[in-house]
Amino acid sequence: MQCGTANATPFLQVVFESDSGHRRKSSFVSPDTPRLARRHETQPSDQAACFVHSLLGQPRAVQLDNIDEHGKAVTPSVGQQFEDGGDNTSGPSRLLTKRELSDMAWNVRALSKKLGSLKLKLNVHSIFILTKPQDQSLARLTKEVTSWLLGPEQRVPYTVYVEKRLENDSQFDAESICKEEPTAKQRLKYWDNCLIEDHHHLVDFVITLGGDGTVLYASWLFQRVVPPVLSFSLGSLGFLTKFDFDDYKETLQRAFTEGVTVSLRLRFECTVMRSRRRSSGQPQIERDLAEELIGEESDDNVTHSPDKMFQILNEIVVDRGPNPTMSSLEIFGDDEHFTSVQADGVCVATPTGSTAYNLAAGGSLSHPENPVILLTAICAHTLNFRPIILPDTIVLRIGVPYDARTSSWASFDGRERYVLSFSAFKLHPS
Repeated sequence: MQCGTANATPFLQVVFESDSGHRRKSSFVSPDTPRLARRHETQPSDQAACFVHSLLGQPRAVQLDNIDEHGKAVTPSVGQQFEDGGDNTSGPSRLLTKRELSDMAWNVRALSKKLGSLKLKLNVHSIFILTKPQDQSLARLTKEVTSWLLGPEQRVPYTVYVEKRLENDSQFDAESICKEEPTAKQRLKYWDNCLIEDHHHLVDFVITLGGDGTVLYASWLFQRVVPPVLSFSLGSLGFLTKFDFDDYKETLQRAFTEGVTVSLRLRFECTVMRSRRRSSGQPQIERDLAEELIGEESDDNVTHSPDKMFQILNEIVVDRGPNPTMSSLEIFGDDEHFTSVQADGVCVATPTGSTAYNLAAGGSLSHPENPVILLTAICAHTLNFRPIILPDTIVLRIGVPYDARTSSWASFDGRERYVLSFSAFKLHPS
């Protein structure tokens, strides 16, 4: 999901959990697998990572009465509300049921409609600066923003996190920043991936300096809860970066003092499912993927288990990778088999990602607020597989059949490529 200032399109993940009376099919999760801790459905969650999250405490009953239609809602610090817990790493999938997905989607749409005309004042204390990687020319601009945020003209003594690689960078020159402001030495921190994974709750606000790839990198770093992100356009593409860096002081000052307008964007929760060997010793090539995923299994065995889980903002691509032959894929939606595909691959995009790989592969453009999933084949072998637009409440599964000649590869927002061999790949909105 996405949250941003007046004209920006950064994002903010909304996590929603509701009790469900529906049982997952045996091929998805073992009955012995412990469910995530649930709160009683009449009690709002107090573990929300920010003010927006706390509004999604009840199914089909978004609590928005405490927001003034004509005023501003003051939100606590993101970090302060999340100090007691939360996992930002790519842990196990939540394995939401159809009812849970529908309730979550209903709440998000109602919340997005309500928040579209409001401004929220954020209680910001710690600021995370993400600079475009591999671009040394931006180190000087990062220093400029950092010096201004740590300067004496700020009413709040901000703590600023910059990337670890800048600590000894001559263009960033951290030593000169600390000389200009005596208290800067204690308030200038350095982050790496491990810090974000273990202590993501320390960040209240994210500033990106780069292009769309930098925004996607921010989404990738914050796998569970994404703080509000404000993006300055300093890259080659600018679909997600609408602020001019020349006006960064005015833009940031207005965001901190006047508040921000929240925009929710769809992200996908993607789970890599690995097939398990049967106790009967049945050869892998004789197994039927469709029967295991959507059929009624008489022995009620668990056929697949979750391996990795990712939250992505743009798209998932399942392709042939380095293999010289086409990929063979089976596509399922909820409890139905959609089609069998022979192609270079398939692209599954969010509305935000409809302008990226999806568009290049011949897929449809979509407004970011459309609650849809875009499924597009990449160089399909036949002409009867056209781009498909699916509802965001569907659980989409892409599997490599057991009799496939080659394996396939999956990438998530262009990162973390995983080989898929005789296994299923699953995703749903988050």
